[in-house]
Amino acid sequence: MTWMLLAVLSAVFLGLYDVAKKASVQNNAVLPVLFACSTSGLALMLPLAVVSLFAPSAAQGHGLFIHPMSAMGHLLIFAKAALVTLSWVLTYFALKHLPISLASPVRASAPMFTLLGAVILFGERPSLRQLLGILTILVAYWAFSLIGRSEGIRFSRNAWVWSLFLGTLVGAVSGLYDKHLLQGSKLPPLAVQFWFTAYGTVIQGLIVAFLWWPRRAANTPFRFRWSIVAVGGLLLVADALYFRSLAMPGALVSVVSALRRTNVVLSFVLGAIVFGESKRVPKAIALAGVLAGIFLIL
Repeated sequence: MTWMLLAVLSAVFLGLYDVAKKASVQNNAVLPVLFACSTSGLALMLPLAVVSLFAPSAAQGHGLFIHPMSAMGHLLIFAKAALVTLSWVLTYFALKHLPISLASPVRASAPMFTLLGAVILFGERPSLRQLLGILTILVAYWAFSLIGRSEGIRFSRNAWVWSLFLGTLVGAVSGLYDKHLLQGSKLPPLAVQFWFTAYGTVIQGLIVAFLWWPRRAANTPFRFRWSIVAVGGLLLVADALYFRSLAMPGALVSVVSALRRTNVVLSFVLGAIVFGESKRVPKAIALAGVLAGIFLIL
């Protein structure tokens, strides 16, 4: 299976993951939902860790062996878990309060933030085509802001919109870091996924224990939903395909990122239908602008 096909399959599962995530956080306590989602993902991966520890030959024979990691490897993956947790906290809160048909296109524009970060931090000069891509996305954002205003959401004044933008920016940094882990440090994809899930669960558990449980448990109760379990499973499959794609020789992170971001189409269509969101046609036109800008950039 080629790395491009793996990236496309990852996008499909990522689109389903977005819809399940919206169903999980809607009218629910965000921080324990995030922790429960990660816990369900870790529970699904623990059997692989047990088999790798006690029957390594069998795990290697099925391509499911979790390789031992050095102390530096653990430190690098812990940093990724902390980075992604920050991105998820920001975006989960935003997704709870915003329509998925507005939130998904913003999340899909991470490549623009990656390019802007490269310009600001590393002094890179974007090409004319990339500048046109940024302009196209900004025009699409303007269109979304007009649509959102008709739904009572003002982009410039809404805290959840800014939370979504910041979470997307942190997610873009995480995407660059993935390339360093898998191609620079050459860490095994399955080991990265397992320890990233484990460390993320621990970090999110501490956040729940110290920030949500003492103060907000009574005001914002946690409600278990089966979509929470689905979030963990769908993300595991999407990330497994993504990590394997990015680790294959010749895989281009820009192309993988572009293909993976096509998940927004599935998120948009299913989300609008499942949650009965309005203004579908104008939002779809603005979404086409975001996608056009992404492909111009990449």
